[in-house]
Amino acid sequence: MLADRFADAVAGSDADALKRALADDVVFRSPVLYRPYEGKEIVGRIITEAAMKVFSDFRYVDRFEDGDAAALVFEARVGDREVQGLDLLRFHEDGRVRELTVMVRPMSGLLAVAEAMGREFERLGIAPTSG
Repeated sequence: MLADRFADAVAGSDADALKRALADDVVFRSPVLYRPYEGKEIVGRIITEAAMKVFSDFRYVDRFEDGDAAALVFEARVGDREVQGLDLLRFHEDGRVRELTVMVRPMSGLLAVAEAMGREFERLGIAPTSG
C-alpha cells in the first residue's frame, strides 16, 4: 500500500526513512496554522524533530487508501491529553508523499498539540506560517 513507507517510518521513529518517504515539494498542512509549510527540509524537520517528540504512545489504528490518497487514523498522548487524529496523505507517482494534512481532536487535545508544538518550533527556530 502507498502509505506503508510513511506509516512504518513514523511507527519506528525512523527519521531517515521518514525523510525518504517525503517528496521534495511536499506540502504540510498543520491542524493549528492556516498556511502550509512547503518543502522536504522544513516538513521533515517538523515531523522528525518536533512532532515525534511531542506525541507519545503514537499508533496508527486504522487506514483507508484509494488511488493516490491515504487516510491514517491515529491515537496518541500529548502531555496528559489523549488525542485522536488523522494524517491525510496524497502521493506523487513515485510513491512519495506530496501532501500531508493533519487533523486532531478533541479541542483540548488540539490546544495541547498547539502549545507543545509551539515550544518545539521555538526551540528549533522554525517560524510559524502567518495567516
